[in-house]
Amino acid sequence: MPRRRTPSSTGSSSANPPGPRNRTPQPVRVRRRTFGDVVKAFLALVALVGLLVGVPFALASQVGWPLPSEAPSLAWLEQEITVGTFLDILAFVVWLAWAQFTACVLVEVKAALSGVGVPGRVPGAGPSQLLARQLVAALLLVGATAASFTPGLSQLGQSLEGNRSGTVAAAQQTPGLFAQQQEQAAHTAAALAEQASNVAAQADDGSAAERGDTKYYRIQPPEGRHHDSLWEVAERHLGDGRRYKEIFELNKDRVQPDGSRLSEASLIRPGWIMEMPGDAVGGELVELPDEAPDVSPDVQQQINEYAGTGDRAQGGGQQGGGQQDAGSSHVSVPEQPPAADRPATHQERPEQHAAAPAAESGRSFGLPEALLGAPLLAAGLLGALGHRRRQALWQSAIGAVGGRRGMEPPTPTGDALDVQDALLVGADPEGVRLLDLSLRGLAASLAAESRPLPTVYAAWLSNGDLHLQLAQPAGKPPAPWQLGQDQTFWLLARSDAERYEDVDTAAPYPGLVSLGTMDDSRLLLNLEAVPGIVSLSGREADRAAVFASVAAELATNGWSDRMTITLVGFGEDLTPLAPNRLRHLDGIDDLIEAMEAETRQRRGALGAAGHDSVLTGRTGPAQHTRWAPHLVLLATEPSADEAVRLAELAADAGRLGIGYLVGTDSAELPGAAWEMEITAAGKLVAPLLGLELDAQSLPPAQQRAVVELFVDADPERGPDGSGTAPPFLVDVSEQGRPAVYARLVGSYEIIGLETPDGERSALLHEALALLLLHREGVHPRVLASALWPRGVTDDVREALLERLRDWLGADPDGSSRLRTDATGRLMLAKSVVSDLDVLRSLYHEATQGKGVDNRAVRGRLLTDALVLVRGPLLADRPEDRYRWLTHEIIDAQLPLLVADIGLALSAFHLEKDRAEKAIEALDASLRTAPADERLWHELLRATHSTGDTARLRALAADLLDRSGARGLPPRTEALLDELLPAWRDGVAAAG
Repeated sequence: MPRRRTPSSTGSSSANPPGPRNRTPQPVRVRRRTFGDVVKAFLALVALVGLLVGVPFALASQVGWPLPSEAPSLAWLEQEITVGTFLDILAFVVWLAWAQFTACVLVEVKAALSGVGVPGRVPGAGPSQLLARQLVAALLLVGATAASFTPGLSQLGQSLEGNRSGTVAAAQQTPGLFAQQQEQAAHTAAALAEQASNVAAQADDGSAAERGDTKYYRIQPPEGRHHDSLWEVAERHLGDGRRYKEIFELNKDRVQPDGSRLSEASLIRPGWIMEMPGDAVGGELVELPDEAPDVSPDVQQQINEYAGTGDRAQGGGQQGGGQQDAGSSHVSVPEQPPAADRPATHQERPEQHAAAPAAESGRSFGLPEALLGAPLLAAGLLGALGHRRRQALWQSAIGAVGGRRGMEPPTPTGDALDVQDALLVGADPEGVRLLDLSLRGLAASLAAESRPLPTVYAAWLSNGDLHLQLAQPAGKPPAPWQLGQDQTFWLLARSDAERYEDVDTAAPYPGLVSLGTMDDSRLLLNLEAVPGIVSLSGREADRAAVFASVAAELATNGWSDRMTITLVGFGEDLTPLAPNRLRHLDGIDDLIEAMEAETRQRRGALGAAGHDSVLTGRTGPAQHTRWAPHLVLLATEPSADEAVRLAELAADAGRLGIGYLVGTDSAELPGAAWEMEITAAGKLVAPLLGLELDAQSLPPAQQRAVVELFVDADPERGPDGSGTAPPFLVDVSEQGRPAVYARLVGSYEIIGLETPDGERSALLHEALALLLLHREGVHPRVLASALWPRGVTDDVREALLERLRDWLGADPDGSSRLRTDATGRLMLAKSVVSDLDVLRSLYHEATQGKGVDNRAVRGRLLTDALVLVRGPLLADRPEDRYRWLTHEIIDAQLPLLVADIGLALSAFHLEKDRAEKAIEALDASLRTAPADERLWHELLRATHSTGDTARLRALAADLLDRSGARGLPPRTEALLDELLPAWRDGVAAAG
């Protein structure tokens, strides 16, 4: 939310009782100083005079200036080192210490007199600056300016570490999940300033309580996009926004005039009364028991009543459901059930978060943690990668790319292999599916009730449940949704989400993107709904990792339809992830020019359609227009003028479906509605929003590896000659009989092993199937994630591997058939073979081996291969197992391989005019690959070669019936026109 630059609020609130607000400055009492304060100030003055004046006077009179009075010559280096030389060096060090202390005193005096809450740091002057602060504070204790500055004198001489630890402990004990603060780069100075403010406030509070003088502040109504916050109240009236915790503690759980209670520091409402620390200053405060003539009787009565609900010791009370004011731009965490009541979720998988053993060497367990902890990003990347690989297979099969006929994508190595494994382990495709079904189901339900989509600022995924945080209350949600902790939260339980079915409606909130986690909750910010620019500050490298994560998830997520993502200042290499979504611009000038034109176009289109926002266009009769979002990710900091122009464009962006995320080196960006910072420790903090998350990021090494996976799978890449051979070839001669043979193509059968006893048999079979489909090796964590999607501990995984080794046994040479390679990945011995391995090897030998020059061998190999095809892969697998197959592309590889075998065998027979044999081979292939257009074309040609027109016409009718409402593909129609010109009339007559 934007920082308020004015010292006071303006406006009115119709939601509060009538009566003017107190806008006349009221006199603020200054605590009277005691004789002890005067004595302390006098002693501090003496100490300062002694240190600032006495030390240099003594040095000048007793030692003199230690440096030579003239430029030293070479002979000076040859002089003898005497006691005087050491004294001069010591004197010079003392002079430097005095100069440093003097600078500290000047900095602290300036900060105290100017009212700055956090004085600047003097480099290398930790203890010196602490001493200077203590002395200056004691000296100014008799003045009014020290009230928000003075630390307790009892702390004099304590170490910096002690002060720091106290502050950190206090921050950790702050009630409420969002009452946390970002750790500043100048942490020590900030901690000292905060401690000083707390001590001074406590001293003044005690004095005020003795006299009965208490100050109160009334939360102001919103002005435009600005909403009052405790941070800004503390910043205006206490000199330091970080002191908002003091206000929170004074008012927590006390009954407000509207009957609600303050339960979280980020949830306040206009009209609430806040008791303030005794050192609060400013014209908006009301001080009791003094009369405040400019405060209405109603407001004065509210304050008097509120004053009786608590005391300085924080009277107890039941926690209420404090509610955010309408239109607020705060982001709050949903309330959590007790940990013992929460079901296990993907994010809580023990195996996923198990730390790598310190003793492990190599890369055996060194998977990228950034992707392991980003289940939605990993699922999106994995799904997009699988789609890209399937697309490459199909284009390869139809010869669209220069004769490239590789049935296997390139096997990744190095970092790309680690990243692929991390995607397999970390991905939560079920979570993505449920999120998409939930959001579209909500949109469909609202459209059925003729209700508009509410503006959603954020979504929280918490222990399987989905919480939508609305910009303002929108009434009761449609079933099975229910109200959450207050009117601005809509909640959908995971059990209800699982009952949703696919609906034909536009994605309502495609701009949601993961930013990070807090405890067990994952935050997705709706970038297109933010009322202005979202700024991201921090180190450039840290910002770049966050920008890359946001861009990658937006480009590949599963809960959006069409989208445009413009990258400026980074990400040119990310475009292979989604060329249809991602576009890269070179500079900010190009961006502003493009966005000015699009902003005008969108405003005009909304006006012409009669919609007030893109949300209206995404539901009801107009949903076909989709109103796709346009999200701008600008990593380069704009100039002041450019920032102003961007702010003007973003002022109406939320209504138009445009979002801006802008990087900045400084803490503030002109026009920023929400300000975030990424710290060196990986925390994403936004104090004004009350956020402190473990940031989701995509570091450069993982970014390059992800892009490598997509580039290698690009269907537009030319042939490289290396992908035509399968990764594992077996001996297809009579001498090549394996020790263990598994049938996967069709029903699952194993020959050569005894069936395991007990309930673990199914688990062992599934583990073996996974290893057989990945002859290149399987990471142990990938295996565990596949077998136990909800998580497993290391000891259970290791126990399974030990049982698997025992079951598979050993080869005659004594080596285990389950082995581990140099990277720690699990591999099967060559004596363990599947029918899929044989199928690939037979086809390879027939088309690229002995069968190339020997026609008889080629026919025998192709016939043997086709006989192995008994149905789809693992045809009888249980529904609750083998879900990892959704990540695989074997479901696309196997039909293409069978189709290639059928086509090759058909061509073999047609060379000798054996049309019936060719038709038989094609029919056998179509049972496994019924959607392969190439098989139907060859079947039409083979049938035509028989000269049986009636048979050809019947085949055309069968093809038309199979195609359904979509009709025949254009190339099939063209072929039928060539082979059977009157096929349309014949089909119509048959129909």
